[in-house]
Amino acid sequence: MRNKNVIFITHAAAIGALYVVLTLLANAMGLANYAVQIRFSEALTVLPLFTPAAIPGLFAGCILSNILTGCLMPDVIFGSIATLIGAIGTYVISRKAKRNIARWLAPIPPIIANMLIVPQILIRVYHIPGTLLFFTATVGLGEVISCFILGELLIYALSPIASKLFSMDQNS
Repeated sequence: MRNKNVIFITHAAAIGALYVVLTLLANAMGLANYAVQIRFSEALTVLPLFTPAAIPGLFAGCILSNILTGCLMPDVIFGSIATLIGAIGTYVISRKAKRNIARWLAPIPPIIANMLIVPQILIRVYHIPGTLLFFTATVGLGEVISCFILGELLIYALSPIASKLFSMDQNS
């Protein structure tokens, strides 16, 4: 049992660290924050399809990323909660839907969670001029690029090796 816990924590930490690195890369390119957000790290929100360890990893990675990129505290909290909700939604889909259908549905919870929460942050926290509809569309577009397009590519790349990569059995 202890080895499975260590493996779970290791998977979560690796996913969180990768989320941070990819967010910092997008931030260096001016893509990680504000009205149009194309965070490469959001592609990782499909990982709960393969492992529940992705849920705490994504949440912790998002918190740390938001702090490191200079986000205000309400954004750190609520932006990270959006990622957490999306990750949990993807995990639920992975357990309820057939594998071939879950694959295509996996990016939808993070897209919706971010489309509902992030525009509110942009308006209420950062006071960026614009309408809720405009920010919902721009955030949604960025999430579709990050979660759906990049996320589906990630699913495609990981599917053949996921059972070994995310195995909780140390002998695999």
